[in-house]
Amino acid sequence: MGTRDPEQWAEARQVAARLDAEGVRTVALTWVDNAGITRVKAVPVRRLPQAVRRGVGMSPVFDAYTSEDATAPSAHLGGPDGDLRLFPDLDRITVLAAQPGWAWAPVDRYEQLGAPHPACQRQFARRMTDRAEAAGLRLRMGFETEWVVTRAPAPANTTASAGTDPAGPAEGADALEYPCAGPAYGMTRVVELSDYLRDIAEALALQGIDVLQLHPEYAAGQFEVSTAPADPVRAADEVVLVRETVRAVSVRHGLRASFAPSVVAGEVGNGCHLHLSLWRSDDSLHREAGAQWGLAPDAVRFLGGVLHALPALLAIGCPSPASYLRLAPSRWAGAYQCWGVENREAALRLVTGDPDDPEGGHAEVKSFDAAANPYLAVGAVIAAGLHGMAAGAALPPPVTGDPGLWGVRERARRGIVRLPASLPEAVEHLEKSAPLAEALGEVLLGAVLAVRRAEAARFAGSAAGEIAAATRWRY
Repeated sequence: MGTRDPEQWAEARQVAARLDAEGVRTVALTWVDNAGITRVKAVPVRRLPQAVRRGVGMSPVFDAYTSEDATAPSAHLGGPDGDLRLFPDLDRITVLAAQPGWAWAPVDRYEQLGAPHPACQRQFARRMTDRAEAAGLRLRMGFETEWVVTRAPAPANTTASAGTDPAGPAEGADALEYPCAGPAYGMTRVVELSDYLRDIAEALALQGIDVLQLHPEYAAGQFEVSTAPADPVRAADEVVLVRETVRAVSVRHGLRASFAPSVVAGEVGNGCHLHLSLWRSDDSLHREAGAQWGLAPDAVRFLGGVLHALPALLAIGCPSPASYLRLAPSRWAGAYQCWGVENREAALRLVTGDPDDPEGGHAEVKSFDAAANPYLAVGAVIAAGLHGMAAGAALPPPVTGDPGLWGVRERARRGIVRLPASLPEAVEHLEKSAPLAEALGEVLLGAVLAVRRAEAARFAGSAAGEIAAATRWRY
């Protein structure tokens, strides 16, 4: 397949010349698989025009890969046959500040004869964004990225034996060494790691990422960075770039970053909360004068659709068995199917913001984590919200307080139920969700379900500590 736009070919040559003049020698072309792993093919910068014109070959088998690089064949994908073409998005090419000589670009994936690959997650996110726009709705989204940083293990003196993690022998929770000792949210952590955090902030700024906040979080060695809202596809692109930038800066400081949902079993894990706001043209649907909670009717219906779909959405946004180690009550993770106004324990939080700020209101999906493919996450949330709009979904009364502290009878009286507490349970809900099945399509949904079932089977019967250790450095 060649590019259908001669101007893009000319633009690619100009971009390649500019990158070469800036010292870039290689461009990393990335996509995110259904297990949430960022995969890559890299091309020399001089080959960028050819990549834009002809694409770069890649097997479709990766749509059926698990987080441990095993294959989970689905009805349409997973075998040795076939080939795809990866086409870099020229508008998103970014010189990597923490990896000298490198640039990065996300890709869209096509079949060899030019048809969009039906399991391309980035194009799925774009299709759902286009659906929203066709309904007169504009979405702005952004992610909070949490990670835990540890000291990198010393190289082993002997060659690793078969079955040993080549990254180093220190995989147990007791072997983790944190480079800071300050309290949760404490300035002490910033002082201890000020050079590291400064370099993260500088690298993100040089790469055009608009950072809203950067601060210590609750767990040992845990930090968070929040980025400014953007259109849904760009928001997903940016969270991929944020993670790899944090990872690169960590390596340069002799540290190691984990974005896994559960770094140490039994402790607070890493979330990747999705923030979203709804607009019609330049009018915020979170600033309806005189409306309850400030929400315009379509915002109520959209958010009602998201709330109703949360059990199925967990199979997208919490895709690892480790996700359910994190998704525990009373940890501000969003373990119950409820919403609340500025309630950080609710799975869906309405953020009212400054009443004088016309852009201040938005909503937050708190349950998601960084094992999720962000393109699937934004696309599935949009699909659920649009279905809510079409179906006239409503929001029940908002919840105040922590449902985890209530008795079973009190939760039942209020109609508050626990979200799926395991991956198989979430998969059952996704299988039964007609709106999400229609939005994803048969091929993409089949691949997602195959990977989820394989991940669940791999860790069936495993202790929590084993799950955390096995996934700690995969994300």
